[in-house]
Amino acid sequence: MKALRAVDVRGVWGTVLLPLSDGAIGGDIGGDIGGDIGGDIDWGRLAAQVDTLAASGVDGVYAHGTAGEFHAIDEAEFDRVNEVLATRCEAAGLPFQLGGSHPATPVMLGRVRRAAALEPGAVQVILPDWVPLNDDEVVRFLAGAAEAAGSVPLVLYNPPHAKTRVGPALLARAAAATPSLIGVKMAGGDDDWYAAMAELAGDLSIFVPGHLLATGLARGAHGSYSNVAAMSPRGAVAWYRMMTTDPEDALDLEARLAEFFRRHIAPLQAAGLSNPALDKFLATVGGWADIGTTLRWPASSAPDDAVAPARTDAHRLLPELFPA
Repeated sequence: MKALRAVDVRGVWGTVLLPLSDGAIGGDIGGDIGGDIGGDIDWGRLAAQVDTLAASGVDGVYAHGTAGEFHAIDEAEFDRVNEVLATRCEAAGLPFQLGGSHPATPVMLGRVRRAAALEPGAVQVILPDWVPLNDDEVVRFLAGAAEAAGSVPLVLYNPPHAKTRVGPALLARAAAATPSLIGVKMAGGDDDWYAAMAELAGDLSIFVPGHLLATGLARGAHGSYSNVAAMSPRGAVAWYRMMTTDPEDALDLEARLAEFFRRHIAPLQAAGLSNPALDKFLATVGGWADIGTTLRWPASSAPDDAVAPARTDAHRLLPELFPA
C-alpha cells in the first residue's frame, strides 16, 4: 500500500489479537502449568478477525503491538501474521501497519526489514528494552530502524512500561534526525505535556490510549491505537465520530468508560494481569470476534467468570459502543 504520512495517521485503529487453539495454556493466576505450553495460533480465526475489523469502519489495522503478543511468537509466526494482515487489508483497501518490535535489537531489525518488504503504511517499533537508553542512543536506534525500513515510515510505540520514556524534547530531536518518523503512541499527559508536544513535535501524529481519546483529541491528539476498539470496533468508530459532532456527549461516554474500567479492568490489573490479557478480555466482553482470553505461556489469562458481569455492565454503561 501507499506509505502513510503523519497527516494520514488519524482516528481509530484496531489491533490484531492472537486467537489460540484449545491446547494453549496461559492459565488463570495461580493456576497449574500443564499440557502444551505453546498454544498454536488459529489462523482461520485470525483471518476472520481481520475481515471483521476491515468491515467495522476503523481507520486502519495494525499487528504486533503489546496486545498482539509480539514478544511471545516466533519468527515464522510473525511472518505469517503479517501475510494474513497485509493480504486481507490490501484486498479491502484498508490502511495497515506492521509492528517490527522484539526485545532483542538484532531480531527487531530483521523483523522491521521483513515487515517493510510487505509495503505496509508504516512499521511500528519499540525502543530496545533490556536496559534504558540515553538520549543519543534513542536517536541512533530510530535512525537505524528507519534505515532498515527503507521507504516505509516509522511509528514509535513508547508506552508507560517502556524502560526508556521519550519526552517531547527528545521526540523532537529524534524526528529531526529521522524524517521518516511520522508518529508515536504514548500515554498522553496533562495540559503542559500536550502544549509541549504541539510546540516541539507538532508535525508528528500523536496517538493516545483509546479510553482517553475524547479528552486527548480535545487537547491535540490525533487518534488512538485503541483498546476501546479491542472491545467494540464499530463502537469505537461511532464514539470517535461523536467527538467531532457532539464533544460533550463524547466526554460523558469517556467518564462512563472510566467507571467501567474501575469496576472490571482495575481489579484484573491489581491481580497482576498484563495489558495483553486485558485487551483479550475486552474483546471477549465485546464478543465481536472469536478470539478467546487465553495468552501464550507463561502469561496469565483473565478468568472466564469475569466476562459475563463485565459484559452486562458494558452494555448498561456504554450502550453507544454496541450499535445494533
